[in-house]
Amino acid sequence: MTKVLVVNSNPKPLEISYSRQLGAHFVDQLKANGPVEVEQLNLYEVSVPLIDGSVLDAWGKLGAGEAISAEQQTTVTRMNEILEQFLAADVVVYEVPMWNLSYPPLLKAYIDNITIAGRTFKYTAEGPQGLAGGKKVVLVESRGGDYTEAPALQFTNAYLQAAMGFIGITEYHNLVVQGVNAAPDQAPALLEAAKKRAEELATQVL
Repeated sequence: MTKVLVVNSNPKPLEISYSRQLGAHFVDQLKANGPVEVEQLNLYEVSVPLIDGSVLDAWGKLGAGEAISAEQQTTVTRMNEILEQFLAADVVVYEVPMWNLSYPPLLKAYIDNITIAGRTFKYTAEGPQGLAGGKKVVLVESRGGDYTEAPALQFTNAYLQAAMGFIGITEYHNLVVQGVNAAPDQAPALLEAAKKRAEELATQVL
């Protein structure tokens, strides 16, 4: 049984979100291609701790074998829950809209929760080494503009691929529907074309 974790960072409801509709279609294709167990994680409906002064203080104290506050323990426990959920997945599907050339902030917070020294990467004499290899990652992304001819502005894809590579994940795919705001009259057709690509990709991922 392949475990699929769908991480949604789009606060829009499914019916008006291109990334969520495309992601849902892709996951349906995975289900059709083999036995999968799907877990949904909506970052706008759960607690996703930020790395702040309190978290840094807690990490420092834990590393030194010192006690931390009850509030800090709650935060650290939640961060570990997010990490363990990620580690348990075989395939991670990110549903993401491009906002102002970047991600919704909760996705960056999520990535900070799963990029943990000693758990998903470690430092070596040869440099950082990823520890979370063997997984497959699919970025399902919607973009209001069409950035096909502007790869330098595709920060979202480049960053996530680099971040996943940093923790050892090399099988990475980008499934994108773009131009939906620049050409709203063409948006339905653009989505349908992306769904066709999703069907092809699903056969590769499983």
